[in-house]
Amino acid sequence: MEVVRTREALRAALPRFPERLLVPTMGNLHAGHLALVAEARRRGGPVVVSIFVNRLQFGAGEDFDRYPRTLARDLDLLREAGCDLVFAPDEGEMYPEPQTFRVRPDPALAGVLEGAVRPGHFEGVTTVVMKLFALTAPRAAVFGKKDYQQLLVIRRMVAQFGFPIEIIAHETVREADGLALSSRNGYLSPEERSRAPQFYAVLAGLAAEAGKLEQPAALRAAVARAEARLWDAGFGVDYVTIRRRADLGLPEAGEVGPGRLVVLGAVRLGSTRLIDNVEF
Repeated sequence: MEVVRTREALRAALPRFPERLLVPTMGNLHAGHLALVAEARRRGGPVVVSIFVNRLQFGAGEDFDRYPRTLARDLDLLREAGCDLVFAPDEGEMYPEPQTFRVRPDPALAGVLEGAVRPGHFEGVTTVVMKLFALTAPRAAVFGKKDYQQLLVIRRMVAQFGFPIEIIAHETVREADGLALSSRNGYLSPEERSRAPQFYAVLAGLAAEAGKLEQPAALRAAVARAEARLWDAGFGVDYVTIRRRADLGLPEAGEVGPGRLVVLGAVRLGSTRLIDNVEF
């Protein structure tokens, strides 16, 4: 496995890895990230993994400074996973001058849910992803479904800008008790970790209930009950909602039914923020 830290070294290395697939990460890798690497390997071609904690997607008061940086461990895991090339720039290499040119995603898709709670988040995500696409020129990139809205935003960006890049979605990887794997799970205290799986359980229960309903009003009532269950269980709820899979719009009459919708939620447990989703 080759590791490069500069854009110049990356440009020199890329010709040795044609038809490559990219897995963008912020490091502090876990089994979910490694599943993305495995999916990329399954699709054929060399696998490039980027490791960069992107300041642009963190809001004021968020956890940029304390986000875990575990590069040595990450490289060991990637080597074992069969990664071919790692691009691990520092901030000065990725942004050698202030990034005054930004990608402004469609507010109809990026201004709701995570975009409403974390203003500017998706502008930071799309800007760094576009930059990574420009630097690595992959034929495909793999993203996890846990960040469901991010996946849709990136797909829309790729389509509108005409990038010749296939966006591959990988199912959310979970612990045995249902908790979606996330680098931020390490912030949970042991007591919080024991309660955290209730989040997924409530969302899965809501999806199972909603799959039997036929009217938007009935969906809204089911969402309200699920949100109340989370508050009662000690979670702070940023949002729980049912949206169309295609564009995260609110479903209207005639659009309710299995195969079209997704439950999305974001909660706070202590100082840790968790997001998750369940398609149905």
